Amino acid sequence: MTWLMIDRSQKTPLIRQIYKQLRTKILNGELSAGYRLPSTRQLAEELEVSRNVVLEAYEQLLAEGFLEGQQGAGTFVAEGAFLKKTDTITSYMLEDNFSKKNNNIIDFRSGIPALDLFPRKQWGQLAKRVSIETDHSLFGYDSPEGRIELRTVLSDYLLRTRGVECHPDQLVITTGATQALTLIAKLLISANDKVIIEDPITHEIQTIFQSYGASLLPIRVDENGMDTNQIPQEIKPAFIFVTPSHQFPIGGTLPIQRRIQLIEFARKIDSYIVEDDYDSEFRYEGPSISSLQGLDPNRTIYIGTFSKILSPALRLGYLILPPTLVEHGRTLKYFSDLHTPSLEQLTLALFIKEGHLEKHIFRMKKIYRKRRSFLKEQLYNKFGDTVKIHGDSTGLHLVAGFNGIHFTENLLSKIHDQGVKVYPVELHTIKKGIYLNHIILGFGNLEEDKIREGILKIKSYLY
Repeated sequence: MTWLMIDRSQKTPLIRQIYKQLRTKILNGELSAGYRLPSTRQLAEELEVSRNVVLEAYEQLLAEGFLEGQQGAGTFVAEGAFLKKTDTITSYMLEDNFSKKNNNIIDFRSGIPALDLFPRKQWGQLAKRVSIETDHSLFGYDSPEGRIELRTVLSDYLLRTRGVECHPDQLVITTGATQALTLIAKLLISANDKVIIEDPITHEIQTIFQSYGASLLPIRVDENGMDTNQIPQEIKPAFIFVTPSHQFPIGGTLPIQRRIQLIEFARKIDSYIVEDDYDSEFRYEGPSISSLQGLDPNRTIYIGTFSKILSPALRLGYLILPPTLVEHGRTLKYFSDLHTPSLEQLTLALFIKEGHLEKHIFRMKKIYRKRRSFLKEQLYNKFGDTVKIHGDSTGLHLVAGFNGIHFTENLLSKIHDQGVKVYPVELHTIKKGIYLNHIILGFGNLEEDKIREGILKIKSYLY
């Protein structure tokens, strides 16, 4: 039995070492079905370990079906325990390679806040309070729509800051905007339904709606968001999807005239408007823009997330449903994941109630405004009149268009090889070929030295 090795310098217990080696040899066929293993006493002597160590390893393999015992005959490898190898790379290997490969990349990804400036101290203190002071029932199963404490403070906050009109019962707490979008698709889309949607718009959103059977009717955007005059009047879609306060990715803000057009159209055809309030908290020019939802709460479904304000790691967002959709929406949320984690919900509720959220937004707006200005300055310094900037009045990204440049896969790959990752607007278009010379440049999670270095490297490959 010399093919089993014991290493007493490892932290892995001896029982586990024997178990893992035998299990591996059975799975890969080195020990075939019917092979008789040595007795526990014999193997213990060979490996110079206690017989109980070998006995426990054998019992684990017997319990899992790798071995079978025959009275008076010994212990044998069971039938059907061989698993043919494949060349598939396991997910942890992919993740490890990805993290190593991208360690030093200057990533202009949009929608990522300054991760190093997350308010850890305040959040940690509140999370500790929630864990210690809250009733023990918090640690059980909860309601699918979310904690009433969070829904109450959130409805007050949204009315005060975004002009959103809703009762706490209309709120469904989600694990981010992606889950909210998925719930909307389940609520409203049937096979072969049509969805009127901005073009360009986040590719992920397109994929979610299409995966539930919708066909997309793209309406081109301009500097003022969706061009509502282009909406076909003879069609009744499942819903109309817009990002009115900060269009993604081009960045326009939908004016009141177009908002009224949308609402009147939705009323006429008895359909809904889905409003994704994309990173509108960070507005740098002029006053904050009120939500579209506030104009017609019964016709508008509103989506928000804390991924852009605080951190994607929190996985906290929300969905505001018209009263007619609340019951069905809660049911779908229940069957999706039962409920969003309760501890995080109560921590966020306190974070909002005690004023930390608004203080954090105020602080971060100053930082993001500075980074935005620095990015624009670097673009104009390096590219002059050959670059045109769009959609920089709000949010954590801007769009840059370059004269005479097509951001092909080959060019993007060359830029990436220089240690910089940028994102083409074309990735998010439905009708292709219009934004070939435009890229999205996120600045929220990049300090000025990285912005300067990144733009300099981009410059070396463009002109």
